[in-house]
Amino acid sequence: MTGHAGVVGHPIGHSRSPQLHTAAYAVLGEQLRYEAVDLDEFELTGYIDRLRADESWRGLSVTMPLKSEAAELSDELTPLAAAVGVVNTLVPVGDGKVLGHNTDVAGIVGAVRAAGSLPERPRVAILGGGGTATAAVAALRELGADGIDVWVRSESRAARTTTAAQQLDVPVHLRPWDQAAEHLAGYDVVIATAPPHGCDELAAAFAAVRGRRTRGVLLDAAYDPWPSAIARAWQAAGGAIAPGLDMLIFQAVDQIRLFTGIGLDRELPRRREVVAAMCAAVGRPDLSGEHDSER
Repeated sequence: MTGHAGVVGHPIGHSRSPQLHTAAYAVLGEQLRYEAVDLDEFELTGYIDRLRADESWRGLSVTMPLKSEAAELSDELTPLAAAVGVVNTLVPVGDGKVLGHNTDVAGIVGAVRAAGSLPERPRVAILGGGGTATAAVAALRELGADGIDVWVRSESRAARTTTAAQQLDVPVHLRPWDQAAEHLAGYDVVIATAPPHGCDELAAAFAAVRGRRTRGVLLDAAYDPWPSAIARAWQAAGGAIAPGLDMLIFQAVDQIRLFTGIGLDRELPRRREVVAAMCAAVGRPDLSGEHDSER
């Protein structure tokens, strides 16, 4: 029986997940159809209820604005998903129950490592305090950070990020957004989690300082347009950059493990071929080499 999976969110037309998953399943020889479905917050509950009774359903990728609701609708959460408080992956686990997981963490780790080398204890920062920032906190901890500066426009809106940091036992320091440009060059890793164009003014302020140089890595979780204004400014200062598309590729690896029944405790067969195929499907350079997320 052909299985099916997909990605849900709103809007969903820009999603590259169908291309990534289709390319991966072709390499693995999996009979699994993957499609994009446009859903808003009021439609996710009913959609998942229908999937619970569908034996051919293998899993669901969840994008904005549904990640928080997906966590609430899960019958079980992996420890990582429980810590970060948002879910981007739903998987049936039998008896009509659904497991929630967050593969964005692995996606961020993989994309940053693929972009450049890091010190053992990197100095790190996050731009923005929303849902993606919680995954960034977990990823930066995995990359060796002892503490994280989170630059936000509003401290009150960063409550979920600080809660996730407490759950993960990593110190987080909230910093005022309008001062970020003065300090960014000093970080080894910067994760921009704002929506598209959300860092444009910050990029202009950063670029306005003559002679500013960096050797750090900047990952912009947004991937359209690319390169973003903040990525262009960072690269002009000598830093390495990675688009959210690379994050999407690496997070898909763990989703594919779950959707094919391999599980997270086993290596994905033909991993490098799968990553190379996904990169080719979306026009990215081959990221399947030594700087992957399981290095």
